[in-house]
Amino acid sequence: MTPKKIKQGLDEIAARDKDVADALKRVGYPMPRKRPPGFGTLIDIIVGQQVSAAAAMAIRGRLELVVVPMTPKNFLKTDEGSLRTAGLSGRKVEYGRGLAKAMRVGALDTGRLAKQSDEEVIAALTAIRGLGRWSAEIYMMFALKRADVWPAEDLAIAEALKRLKKLDERPNRKISEPLIEHWRPWRSVAALFLWHYYKGVP
Repeated sequence: MTPKKIKQGLDEIAARDKDVADALKRVGYPMPRKRPPGFGTLIDIIVGQQVSAAAAMAIRGRLELVVVPMTPKNFLKTDEGSLRTAGLSGRKVEYGRGLAKAMRVGALDTGRLAKQSDEEVIAALTAIRGLGRWSAEIYMMFALKRADVWPAEDLAIAEALKRLKKLDERPNRKISEPLIEHWRPWRSVAALFLWHYYKGVP
């Protein structure tokens, strides 16, 4: 998702959605977010589960000083105490080690994911304990650079959509998917914009 693609996608959405057009005038275009495919990004996603963005960034920074470089082999070699000191909970250490083992034995091949459909990627990643649908969708958006992924379970996305569409409650997937159907094939770009909108509009 380059700045050019983000602008193209949001301009197309804004042309058929007045709420997006108005919000775009208020907060502008979001910056791209890119992550390399592979183990490090999946560990980053696990780190980011159920913590603030600031906390996740701090933990990632400390973790990168402990596991050098960030590979499945090195993660497995690092003792639990060091991982916990870096900020990982016991559960996330367990998830990280499970992921590392799956990649070491070939149960998960991240190189193959780029060639698979969205549903195949979701199935492959959610087969790993600690990676749910949200994790798979974030990976598809930022590591696989897919333009039409909708992370409906993301709380900031749901809250931003509630504000944008003036809904009474945060919409779940069943409600949000039909509501933003006309945003296809740019739902990843729309999600990026909603994060930006969430931060910029109280």
